[in-house]
Amino acid sequence: MADVQQSEYYSGDIARQLLAHYDAHARTLPWRTPPGAGFANPYHVWLSEIMLQQTTVAAVGSYFQKFTHIWPSFAALAAAADADVMAAWAGLGYYARARNLLKCARVVVTEHGGRLPETEAELLKLPGVGPYTAAAIAAIVFGQRAVVVDANVERVVSRLFAISTPLPQSKPQIRAATDSITPDRRAGDFAQAMMDLGAGMCSVRAPSCLVCPVAFACEGMRLGNPEVYPAKTPKAAKPQRTGSVYWIQRGNHVWLIRRADKGLLAGMRALPDDQWTARLDGHSTPPAPAAWRRLPVQVSHVFTHFSLLLDIAVTAWPAGAADPGEGEWWPLKSLDKAGLPTVFRKATEAAMNAGERICACKIVVRR
Repeated sequence: MADVQQSEYYSGDIARQLLAHYDAHARTLPWRTPPGAGFANPYHVWLSEIMLQQTTVAAVGSYFQKFTHIWPSFAALAAAADADVMAAWAGLGYYARARNLLKCARVVVTEHGGRLPETEAELLKLPGVGPYTAAAIAAIVFGQRAVVVDANVERVVSRLFAISTPLPQSKPQIRAATDSITPDRRAGDFAQAMMDLGAGMCSVRAPSCLVCPVAFACEGMRLGNPEVYPAKTPKAAKPQRTGSVYWIQRGNHVWLIRRADKGLLAGMRALPDDQWTARLDGHSTPPAPAAWRRLPVQVSHVFTHFSLLLDIAVTAWPAGAADPGEGEWWPLKSLDKAGLPTVFRKATEAAMNAGERICACKIVVRR
């Protein structure tokens, strides 16, 4: 790691140079207020920060626009039906964020009069708000000096200070180093400038060091190998799980269930499955007695902690028979409005693209 005294010598220059660059080159984002235009909309910043957790800016943009159009305030979101919010979130992943989004909006309305608390300590008490999000809101919305460290900032600071300790063990070092260069004024702009730098010039591979506004202070560049930072502990291989999903069709409708309120993809609409989890393979037992036929296709999906390979079994459901259990018949032509999680959207597309046409009396396979 670079000498601390040298880092302190550069700290003020780093902030000045980076803020000057940000003033001229800040990214235009739907939730961001341009430099010099005042503090950002608290609801917009909070919503975007929750959405951006472990998700790219490119993926979040359309979801942010949709949410702010349907629910333009904390009060509007707090009054929304859980199922509607979960359906609108479908495809963005990490669904616990959507559940915490609702919880947080309701706490803000009921306990804080519809306004976000202004301190990091109070923000940390809100559902779904961790240290990074609390610091980002405090700095960007309320102008407080806060140390904001996301993955982009980790990369920039690791290179500036040549921090060789692997992540995640280096997080305290990175935070201390970020603290040493965070200015007392314009901490929010500084945080966003660091994020922009990491998302652009200071990219994972082939960083643009020659045009970087803080290259003069970068120890990683001086050593000639900025790309080796941040060092990372090798990840353990993800376990592979297997399971099945079940396509039950009656006429022009397919049977959907609501998943349990706790656990993976909690509360989401989905196709029935055989209870696979991150720890266990599915048991291969269909949800109801029927003439099941397995399709000659499989669906793969990667979750945060495991990979999944799914078989797909299909059956036709007689028009006069009792329903297969608890669930709902959903029109095939409106499946895109069901808010299915990505893994079940993949299974739906695979089933329909496999050329299966399921009628009330039998399964007809197109040859």
